[in-house]
Amino acid sequence: MQCFSFIKTMMILFNLLIFLCGAALLAVGIWVSVDGPSFMKIFGPLSSSAMQFVNVGYFLIAAGAVLFALGFLGCYGAKTENKCALMMFFFILLVIFIAEVAAAVVALVYTSMAEHFLTLLVVPTIKKDYGSQKDFTQVWNSTMEGLKCCGFNNYTDFEGSPYFSENHLFPPYCCFDRTNNTVVEPCTRDEAQGKNVQGCFNQLLYDIRTNAVTVGGVAAGIGGLELAAMIVSMYLYCNQK
Repeated sequence: MQCFSFIKTMMILFNLLIFLCGAALLAVGIWVSVDGPSFMKIFGPLSSSAMQFVNVGYFLIAAGAVLFALGFLGCYGAKTENKCALMMFFFILLVIFIAEVAAAVVALVYTSMAEHFLTLLVVPTIKKDYGSQKDFTQVWNSTMEGLKCCGFNNYTDFEGSPYFSENHLFPPYCCFDRTNNTVVEPCTRDEAQGKNVQGCFNQLLYDIRTNAVTVGGVAAGIGGLELAAMIVSMYLYCNQK
């Protein structure tokens, strides 16, 4: 009984933390989606890529809602010893865990297929919106500046974009000189060809592989927590009176 009570208490505290994190993510997601400028005014000076948060507002809302519901079910199920809530908590976590494993397998095994699919999705959007959609343009500028990359594949992704049509130049990040860590402006076609800056997709893959131990450790930690939560919820479910 003492072991059961201890596990039950830890389950409640753990899910209370998830519940609060979900509520915080949900609140921030709604804030940045409804009133992005005020968010930028407060956090913009702290990060050159803060604008990216404005464009993931809906993702934050979705993630926050899932964590909020998950934390509530786990906390409520453990506190009231409700078998239905505990089973729902288990199945939601199981679905998330399977989805994460599937995504990891696809990312590792079908990288070229994923790149082809994303190219078909992202490149036309760049050609259509870069230079005309302010938020979209700022997100790409922040990404290219942070990763020291150019476009999704390379500088040719910007050909035909509103930015290129208006300026007849490529974004300055496409002419980044790694020798002295500066950009060459104006970024003409000849300069972009000469610098041959890598696309952001390949650069991101390179960064992930370079930090594979850290990425793998974080992924393993998250997976371990999810497995532990599923085991605990099933233990409480099976030992309910």
